[in-house]
Amino acid sequence: MIRSARVSRKTKETSIDLSLTLDGTGKSEIATPVGFLSHMLDALARHGRFDLRVSAEGDVHIDAHHTVEDTGLAFGEALDRALGDRAGISRFGHAYVPLDEALARSVVDLSGRPFLVFESPEKWEGVWVTPDFAFPLVEEFWKSVAFRARLALHVDVLRGTNGHHIAEAVFKASARALAMAVARSGEDIPSTKGTLTV
Repeated sequence: MIRSARVSRKTKETSIDLSLTLDGTGKSEIATPVGFLSHMLDALARHGRFDLRVSAEGDVHIDAHHTVEDTGLAFGEALDRALGDRAGISRFGHAYVPLDEALARSVVDLSGRPFLVFESPEKWEGVWVTPDFAFPLVEEFWKSVAFRARLALHVDVLRGTNGHHIAEAVFKASARALAMAVARSGEDIPSTKGTLTV
């Protein structure tokens, strides 16, 4: 059974259409008005080995925040739907990913309980990675994913001086951690409670 889902989200600020297949090959079709977000979504698909299609529009004449946040919400919702009752998954995943001088660690638990811990150097607060993408939007994206997908995610930027490298290392590490967590490892629900959906 192929684990996939499609989510459409429309507000006065954004319009997102997203489809996700967990058991994919890393193919992506990404169209957003935020260039760096599109780049990161492509990396997320490729390194998570997910098939991902995203068509997004947003009020980027204000800034990229709503588009990034709502795309994260749509991805998280699609992930939650695709996982179903979460039976047979590995549940936990972790990855370290370097990109030149940058190093990021991501640890995920598909617990059904949403939580995000995002630790990065204070000097990156408010810094712009590109002209259309502020570094704090990295955290906003993953917060949206964590809460809508009902997973616990710990992200640590261990080092780095280039914002582009740091952001990309975070996305790649989180993709690899998710790939490990969603991998099939049996048939049972991996919880002493007997459920990961309540």
